[in-house]
Amino acid sequence: MTEFTATEMMTIAAARALGNDDVCFVGIGAPSAACNVARLTHAPDITLIYESGTIGTAPDVLPLSIGDGELCETAVTTVAVPEMFRYWLQGGRISIGFLGAAQLDKFGNINTTVIGDYYHPKVRLPGGGGAPEIATSCGEIYITLKQATRSMVEKIDFFTSYGHGNGYDDRQKLGITTKGPTLLITDLAIWKPDPVTKEFTVVSMHKGVTREMVQETCGWTVKFADHVTETPEPTALELTTLRDLQARTAAAHGGTREKADA
Repeated sequence: MTEFTATEMMTIAAARALGNDDVCFVGIGAPSAACNVARLTHAPDITLIYESGTIGTAPDVLPLSIGDGELCETAVTTVAVPEMFRYWLQGGRISIGFLGAAQLDKFGNINTTVIGDYYHPKVRLPGGGGAPEIATSCGEIYITLKQATRSMVEKIDFFTSYGHGNGYDDRQKLGITTKGPTLLITDLAIWKPDPVTKEFTVVSMHKGVTREMVQETCGWTVKFADHVTETPEPTALELTTLRDLQARTAAAHGGTREKADA
């Protein structure tokens, strides 16, 4: 049996959630790794779109940012950012938006702006970028996040990207017709929103994870499904694909730094 890390389990579980016919708006970091593992394994025809305007990109290594040349070089086409947002995203042509979060609450609302008071923050974060539009315009939203009480909080410090508001039909009351967050994949578990309240509920836990571990790393009282399953372990193909992708990425980015230093 091949050993794997919690981060590898999270990335592969996220990759499995994607299908061959999905059109996916990809975030940098864990979402990018998951989407490209899906493309390199069970979903070769998935369409990956990055915020810089690259459509149908198939990078050999993970990009450093949305402006990484690797994305444009391997894309089917590249369009202007205003076209990307107005025609593709707001036009309802993207089925899945993959987002990360600095802070997340139980209804899938995301903070990527500040930690603490807005005017006197403890930490000033990168901001929303295109995430607020992605959160409301993509057909549905998947979120990847490492569990910690500082990131999974009862109340986010700043409302950057709209999830389910206060739950129930809050999205519909605002006239938002997309589904919002439908899946949360962490390094410990897989969560889905309750059909009625929209509160994230644990439906699967990764191998070796206990309910106590999930609760200890979450800032709200965790709700568990009536029948919680165990997440299937990564296959040899999934692990090899992810690790090879990360190795190519490390070599490419390391070479870039060495060249720059020279």
